[in-house]
Amino acid sequence: MGIHSMSTLPHSRLVLVTGAAQGIGAGVARYLAARGYRVAAADLKEAACRDTVAGLPGDGHSAWAMDISDERSVDGTYAAIEAAHGPVSALVCAAGILILHDGERRLIADTSLEEWELTHAVNTRGTFLCTRAFVRARRDTPVEHGRVVTFSSCAAQLGGYRSSSAYISSKAAVLGYTKALARETAAMGITVNGIAPGLIDTAMLRLSLADGQEAAAAANIPLGRLGQPDDIAATIAFLLSPEAGYLTGTMTDVNGGYRMQ
Repeated sequence: MGIHSMSTLPHSRLVLVTGAAQGIGAGVARYLAARGYRVAAADLKEAACRDTVAGLPGDGHSAWAMDISDERSVDGTYAAIEAAHGPVSALVCAAGILILHDGERRLIADTSLEEWELTHAVNTRGTFLCTRAFVRARRDTPVEHGRVVTFSSCAAQLGGYRSSSAYISSKAAVLGYTKALARETAAMGITVNGIAPGLIDTAMLRLSLADGQEAAAAANIPLGRLGQPDDIAATIAFLLSPEAGYLTGTMTDVNGGYRMQ
């Protein structure tokens, strides 16, 4: 399809964005809404999610309370979204969690099983549950240009620096799962691609940076700045487009050159 088709197609497409109450998820919701997508914004923080939706340009958006780590919450909310707004054409799994203690990661020897399990429940199980709901729905009701975008992290590729071992492990699991899902859904015409953000200027990043460390962090990035949610959102917008129809099973590094391969 040409540029004209790319600009008009989103108006008929519904995208579900998890983690849409703040940070990258909220930024993705705004970016896609501004380009004509109908956004179903989901988050555990329902009030903040409603605030995100209230600020979106365009019509047809909605906010939903969803605990992505809970099977009943995911399946029930997903069914309600489609009952109210029709088939979801694209799923963006932006919800995630990084547990820090006074801005510091716990060493492995000091990490509790509870912290480990909670991190994987959100980051890994949550991705599985949301994508499973999407695939089940698309198996019954196919859509044109079905798309899934998952979230790994450069921390999973580097072993992390300030990220916890639980976070690194959970995001590494998402990297492998993305490829497995892409292979299974290819015959359905669904592409599955991942994003591996670098240092993105969000509340989550600032939890791990002491006052004044932003400049030092930016200095370690070849492009000389922290990433912004729009940097992630712009990449996602391309992955959702018809023009990205021959990309699947990839992991796109959006990190300003922080990690090159």
